[in-house]
Amino acid sequence: MTCQVYFVGGKGGVGKSTTAAALAYRFSKEGKNTLLVSTDPAHNLADLFQQKEKKGQYIPVQNGLTLFELDPDQETVHYINQVKENMKGLVKATMIDEVHRQLDLVSSSPGAQEAAVFERMTTILIEERNKYDAIIFDTAPTGHTIRLLVLPELMGIWMDGLLERRRKVQENYSQLLYDGEVREDPIYEVLQRRKRKFAQVRELLKDSETTHFLFVLNPERLPILETKKAVEQLQSFGMNVKIIVVNKVIPEANLDSFWSKRKEVERAYLDEIKTIFSIKHLCYIPLLSNDIRSLSDIEAYAKYLELPEMLYS
Repeated sequence: MTCQVYFVGGKGGVGKSTTAAALAYRFSKEGKNTLLVSTDPAHNLADLFQQKEKKGQYIPVQNGLTLFELDPDQETVHYINQVKENMKGLVKATMIDEVHRQLDLVSSSPGAQEAAVFERMTTILIEERNKYDAIIFDTAPTGHTIRLLVLPELMGIWMDGLLERRRKVQENYSQLLYDGEVREDPIYEVLQRRKRKFAQVRELLKDSETTHFLFVLNPERLPILETKKAVEQLQSFGMNVKIIVVNKVIPEANLDSFWSKRKEVERAYLDEIKTIFSIKHLCYIPLLSNDIRSLSDIEAYAKYLELPEMLYS
């Protein structure tokens, strides 16, 4: 069986972590070895499963279900150390301390954590897929999610530019220093390896047979607008969101005057959702009377996830 990959996204507070947890719980109950990964710095999956938080560690939740919460700070340190390792032998000994100092400064710059988290996601997608039947990513709020998912495309283009510049530099050096004889370029080889890695992830993200995108929203104005933009942006990069989970839908029965008015407003938003996402599979989750606090609550939530068969292939 080919490992299936799922990305669950949405605006903060709409219930995407609960949806990701419920999906992972259902898969594990169906006998699928499942890895649930949180990329959101504000992790709460360990709390949902009543586990002690252990960022950066694999936590066995139950038979067939493992939880991994990324630690952005830890991943950034690891990422910078990898870069330092790649620089060994490529920089003069007298310069290495200054290079390391500059890299340490980079670790606190904007985008460093993002790149580090993406590096870990890439490793999981490429190196750990053979260990699991399903990998589910509970992503950070929408804007962060979009940046992470489009990074392979953007970095692939950027890498092409770097490789071309490096090739020209190497050719010039060969002409000037080695009478035109081609010499091995370790930097070029490092860049080539990273390009292949980005290309592999990019193809995986665009493979609709193995990678699935779910967006969770509430029937309210801002979540609808944000989800619409996110779906369109992913589509422009070749990633098709097929499933929209509409969470916290007010039940029809036994409504007092307050809830009747709220329901009237909600109906207009539900109609808007049907219109905007007419070609998507819509899954409706009712507003529940209690918070999700235990495995039994997650199991109850999972029963409402009426998702298409292709999600379980």
